[in-house]
Amino acid sequence: MFDPGKPDGTNNSLKIGISKDGTPELNYIYKLPARCGLAVRVKQNQKIEIENRSGTQVCDFWAFNAENLHEHLSMEHLHTSLGSILPKNGDSLVSNTRKKMFTIIEDTSEGFHDTVIASCDHHRYQELGCKDYHDNCVDNLRMALIAIGERAPAIPSPLNLWMNIPVDQNGKIQWLAPRAKPFDKIELKAYMNTIVVMSSCPQDLTPINGNDCIIQDLFFKVSN
Repeated sequence: MFDPGKPDGTNNSLKIGISKDGTPELNYIYKLPARCGLAVRVKQNQKIEIENRSGTQVCDFWAFNAENLHEHLSMEHLHTSLGSILPKNGDSLVSNTRKKMFTIIEDTSEGFHDTVIASCDHHRYQELGCKDYHDNCVDNLRMALIAIGERAPAIPSPLNLWMNIPVDQNGKIQWLAPRAKPFDKIELKAYMNTIVVMSSCPQDLTPINGNDCIIQDLFFKVSN
């Protein structure tokens, strides 16, 4: 039987939880190591800021209702609520029950964040020709939750921060390097108690993390 919470492989995401239950030290800048995932609790009215110091690194971003992990940030519902596939500064992000979970209160980039593409997973890398296990965002999500004593009940589509996937008038997509600048950041305010999971995307077989395909650290903090 398929278990959505069980990783297909492992990496350091199982060992680097910021605390036993994911509660952060406020205003402390945490490093999200390249190729790994981390989970953090962001309470109602708190803010989370994520910084892309290289400008080339994509962050897969998920959020779950901390009281009910079956409610989660939903890209499908976001498309309906915004009438767009590109959330911008000031937009609200909604759950699969159409409740407001976050508002983007600052975005220093041009605002190119992907809401269409599923997270990379073990099967995607097999399609790309990998014979052995490759770090992937789906397993990073699973392991980040396990590291704080939780388990993924499903694998929602992520908000792919800084991922540049243009869609042309015929519906065709391209896989391009991010348009972000070094030290671009995005800040979101929470409207419910959440568990946020972030993955420093390990995709190094396409140019979505820059044309040189080098995977970088990301940085984040939670504040009141």
